[in-house]
Order: sequence, then structure tokens, then C-alpha cells
Amino acid sequence: MSAPEIVRIVSRDSPMALAQVERVRAELALHHPSTRTEVVPVKTTGDKWMGELSQVEGKGAFTKEVDAALLAGEADLAVHCVKDIPADRPLPAGTVFAAFLRRDDVRDALIHPGGLTLDELPPGTRIGTSSVRRVAQLAASHPHLTCVPMRGNANRRLEKLAAGEADALLLALSGLERIGRTDTVSEVLSTETMMPPIGAGILALQCREEDTGLIEAVGVLGDPDTHREATAERMFLHVLQGHCNSPIAGFARVDRTGELSLRACVFTPDGKTRLNAHEWAGPLDPATLGTSVAVTLLRQGARELIDSIEH
Repeated sequence: MSAPEIVRIVSRDSPMALAQVERVRAELALHHPSTRTEVVPVKTTGDKWMGELSQVEGKGAFTKEVDAALLAGEADLAVHCVKDIPADRPLPAGTVFAAFLRRDDVRDALIHPGGLTLDELPPGTRIGTSSVRRVAQLAASHPHLTCVPMRGNANRRLEKLAAGEADALLLALSGLERIGRTDTVSEVLSTETMMPPIGAGILALQCREEDTGLIEAVGVLGDPDTHREATAERMFLHVLQGHCNSPIAGFARVDRTGELSLRACVFTPDGKTRLNAHEWAGPLDPATLGTSVAVTLLRQGARELIDSIEH
């Protein structure tokens, strides 16, 4: 089956999202040189709204308009960050994941204009972040630091930092790599210090399920290990049924021998309670591993913990 002549790619219109689209266009051109691509940028609710995400239906705020363009036939292929795609409900009917691109770095980075590390920051330092996951972990590990709410794309947050709205920032390293701003990083945090969000560093390609030719064409861009990791992580989140105010973190990893494991945590917003689970898949398929880790945390009281958080 030959690749389509033209592929319209829909994405959020932020600089980072458009940089992600360029990666997809480059990889498509490599595999299908005769296919032309067009970019269909859309502004999502999550990009327009600068308040708390829970007030605009949470994570779906970054995907709803992109999904709508795909379903309306205004575009053929959507590029998403997996961490922005809600896992507590299925993909919109009529759409499927065609590929998960090779995973980028999952770690968070600290940006401090003076180049200090997290442990060197003095008491009262204001860290700009609106992530409940980061806030909970910092509250537990560095209670002397203050988190100040900060939304907007990475470029916008760097501007806010320069304007003095915070003393330091926490941002995803992969995002800074995509927009070419790793020069701002003062420390890359280990996953032990700052557990990443589910789906960190993974780009997903989504198509309409009837576009079998396109699904086959973009399928070659997929990475099998990343597919296994994403499947385990999203099933974990699906079974857990968290909401956007519940601090949940975790990541799956395929090691050099091909073994898949999943490490995950659920926190209270103040970081004082932390439920941990870490399991290896062994003979289990990735989705079953995700389910197993979620059940382990549910047995520890994750449901009550999540339900006790306002949303």
C-alpha cells in the first residue's frame, strides 16, 4: 500500500508543539520522500486558559481541539505529547494511535538564573510550576522552597522567570531540547529526585481508524520499546482513574535485555503520603503490567487518597 500524496498534520500551535511536528515531518520525509506534509496549527483550551486546568476539564484541554480537527476531516494526522492525552477515558471514537515515536529523556530540569542546583536553593526560593506532581514531590523533599503557580508554554515560562515572577523553574528536559533551550538548564534532576509524569518524553501519532493506508505509512515511525512503555503507563493510569489534581507519577522502562518494568507513585498534594510500586513484566504483556501496578497501589489505598483530593 503506497503512502498518501499529502498528509495534513494537526497540532497545538505552541513553539514546542510545532517543533515536535517538524520532527514528524522529517521522519516521514525520510521514509516516504514523495509524501508532502502540511501543518494545521490549532489553539487549544489549555493553551488559552491560564488558570487551573481542573476548571477546564483537566488534561483533555490540550487535546480536544486537535481531536476535533482530525474527526472533522480538517487534518489527517495528529501529533500529541502522550502526557497530555487523558488515559482515564478511551481515545475519541473513530481514532487510533498509529505510532509512538522513540522516547526522549523523561527527566525534569531545574532552571535557575544563578546556576544553583535544587539542593543549593535558599529557603523561600519561588519555584514556578503548576504541576501537582512536582509540587507534591518538592513539598516532601524540599519543604523550605515555595511553589508559585505558573502556566504557559516553555518559552512563555522562561519569559515569566526573566520578568521576576519566580526565582527558578522546573520544566521537562525533553521539551527544552525540542525548542533548543537546554542552555538555560542548571541541573537535570534524577527520576529518584523528581519522578516524571506518565507518558513523559513520548510523542504519539493519531489517525482516523479508517485511514489504513496512512496508519501503515506512519507505523514505520514507531519505536517498539516506546510502544510497550506507553501501553503499560497508559493502562496503569486508566485503571487508577486519577483526575488532573491527583499527583501521580511513574515511568515504564525497557532495559538492555528487553525486560519491561514499571515504577509508579501516588502522592497527597502536600507530599506527606507517598504510595510506591515497582514491578517487572516478566511474562506479562505491557497492559497487564500496567494493571498489576495500579492494583498494587489501589491495595495500598490509592483510591481513597485520589478521591480525597478536590477536583
